[in-house]
Amino acid sequence: MNSKFHATSVLARSAKRLTIQVARLLRDRKANIAVTFALTMVPAVYLLGMALDYAQASRKQSQLNAAIDAAAISAVTPSMLTQPPSVATTTATNVFNATATGMPGLSGPPSLSVNITNSGLVRTATVSYTAAATNSFPILLGAPAWPIKGSSSASASGAPNINFYLLLDDSPSMGIAGTPSDIATMVNNTPSQEGGCAFACHETNPTPSDTAGNPLNSQGKPIDNYTLARNLGVTLRLDLLVQAVATGTPNLLDTATQSEAANNNTYKVAIYTFDAGFNTIYAPSGLPSTNLAAAKTAASSITMPQVYSNNFLTSSNQNNDTDTNFSSALQSLNTIMPAPGGGTNNVSDTAQEVVFLVTDGVEDKVVSSKAACAQVTVSMPSSGYRCQQPFDTTWCTTVKNRGIRIAVLYTEYLPLPTDGWYMTYDGVTGGGIAPFNSPTPSTSPIATNLQACASPGLFYDVASGGDIKGALNKLFQLVVATAAHLTH
Repeated sequence: MNSKFHATSVLARSAKRLTIQVARLLRDRKANIAVTFALTMVPAVYLLGMALDYAQASRKQSQLNAAIDAAAISAVTPSMLTQPPSVATTTATNVFNATATGMPGLSGPPSLSVNITNSGLVRTATVSYTAAATNSFPILLGAPAWPIKGSSSASASGAPNINFYLLLDDSPSMGIAGTPSDIATMVNNTPSQEGGCAFACHETNPTPSDTAGNPLNSQGKPIDNYTLARNLGVTLRLDLLVQAVATGTPNLLDTATQSEAANNNTYKVAIYTFDAGFNTIYAPSGLPSTNLAAAKTAASSITMPQVYSNNFLTSSNQNNDTDTNFSSALQSLNTIMPAPGGGTNNVSDTAQEVVFLVTDGVEDKVVSSKAACAQVTVSMPSSGYRCQQPFDTTWCTTVKNRGIRIAVLYTEYLPLPTDGWYMTYDGVTGGGIAPFNSPTPSTSPIATNLQACASPGLFYDVASGGDIKGALNKLFQLVVATAAHLTH
């Protein structure tokens, strides 16, 4: 807020008059005490009147300054950002007049100027006024009123219209128990499986070693580890993901619904998962939808993908468990997403495009050559090589270069020190995540690559047992946040 109180000229004239009168009094040696006293009362009364009028004018100016701040802010509220400048001008005028109209002590209604400018999503409101505070001693001061004026500017970035593409990792590694205590529960209940297994593998035809010691089902066969985890009430990382997106409190889709209503803008959502393939969970007609409630229902039903058995995707496809192909998924999504717009309500504009990636950060896929993998590879039964590595950021760069933002929530790949496959590369089936998940999950090459994949400021790392729901909501707020503020 800048305001200038124009009292300089009046004060200067008053001081000059007082100086002349005092000088005359000092030169006049003939006056008696009574006359001298009477003469000294004149400047005293004059100064008192000036002080009273000055204080009154200052109070009026403070009231009008507060009114003009409120007027500027009212023109850039979230609801007003969706209105044309003419409506914002009327609103600011009405807010100011609610205080100024009929204010006692003014010589007349204040003169108001409102200027609204839009630049993309940013609106700036500049409001100024001039007025005059009536003087109680106009004859003494030589002026009927004190001139006062003020100005204020406020600016806000409008909440953009956004198309959200949720790209969620539902690969078998998301079947690891979600917290250290849940990992311990799984390991303690599977002591016959290589000393304990934290993976809730969802298999239709598990091998005996994968279910050793498990309870029997109604057909007299050992249940798989996924069913065991469910029977034990173990929370899997995939469960935490689903809670964060759709079923928990808070969850991403509820937050999006509330934010959309508060900001008077439009959000559309499409939901995909990736494992060995790229799967559409919710995208009516192949496009994001404004029906966030339907998207929430679809996301709440995401479950673990079921494979045939260890190293077999199906009974006829021995794919060595290469069930996490992030590069292919992001490449497929890139072909779906249109060029992003500015997200404004202008007729010629389109929505912004944002990818929300939630994953543990490890790829496990088939590559055509050893050079195509950052880690040691294993020959596949048919052709190509098994590649386990931190996510390749190549397609992240391609997507971001189109102006599409990527928000990444890293659900840390929890260390599994009792699991031989996790700890050691055996040269036959692969394994050995531990070498690139150190020195800690948060400082490992996995975390580094995911942070490089994310757009600036849009990366969150959730440690073991951390609040995935809260982190995903914070990430969402970073993408859409906006606030009105006084700028001048």
